[in-house]
Amino acid sequence: MHAVEASSPPFSEPRGQATTLRSDQSLACITKPLPVASAAINPDFTFVGNGYHIRFANDASCLQTQVSRLIQRMYGSKGLQAYGGPTGPTAVTDQMTLAACAGDKVFGTLTLGIDSGGGLLADTLYRREIDAVRARGGRVAEVTRLAMDPELNSQDVMASIFQITFLLARDIHRVSDLFVEVHPRHAAFYERTMGYRVAGPVRCCPRVNAPAVLLHLCLHYAESQIQRFAGRATSSCRSFYTRCFGPAEKTSLLNALAPPPVSTASTA
Repeated sequence: MHAVEASSPPFSEPRGQATTLRSDQSLACITKPLPVASAAINPDFTFVGNGYHIRFANDASCLQTQVSRLIQRMYGSKGLQAYGGPTGPTAVTDQMTLAACAGDKVFGTLTLGIDSGGGLLADTLYRREIDAVRARGGRVAEVTRLAMDPELNSQDVMASIFQITFLLARDIHRVSDLFVEVHPRHAAFYERTMGYRVAGPVRCCPRVNAPAVLLHLCLHYAESQIQRFAGRATSSCRSFYTRCFGPAEKTSLLNALAPPPVSTASTA
């Protein structure tokens, strides 16, 4: 997967009883976080930020179309070959696609893929490196199909979509190690802003027909950085961790990501 970085489309509103979380929402009514043992998510989750919102795109065909067009446009502008992603509600379990939207326009996306026994796309080039983490008892996942339109992207948007991805991986799916394949010229961005480390040599990725390098992020490290630096953003700091949400906001996000309770009809 090759990232189109920040420096370098219409949809329908959430249906039914959507859970919408505003970045400035009062947290007084939140009482408990989503249990770590649960891997179920609310498909109608929506996070509302300052001039943008983030939601799942897996089972919304209109969003899938916009996401595909964005990836084709952003990858094409960098000379990369776009490739397909998960579609339909059956893809939600192992692959979750997030879409960042401004009004009716999708301007950012990424897909989180959980290894639930079927492996990762990154195994094609880097199975030995990833198997070494599995052998230590690690539960692995990967970020793929990341694309951001530089005209609408910002560090706040990137930090929000990063932390939502982190919560899905770490708190909901119990992932310990996150991988991403990027073009070598993008590696420094991931190292500087999130603490990724190079985990494999440069190889040619057949999905995008370009060089790739494997990066690895220990989510225990990421969690410690969020706890230490969340809410300390400055104009000169490029780390996403300073722009992450604090404990109260994390609890609120986890509750919004939780599936709505199943109502049981009373019987006579």
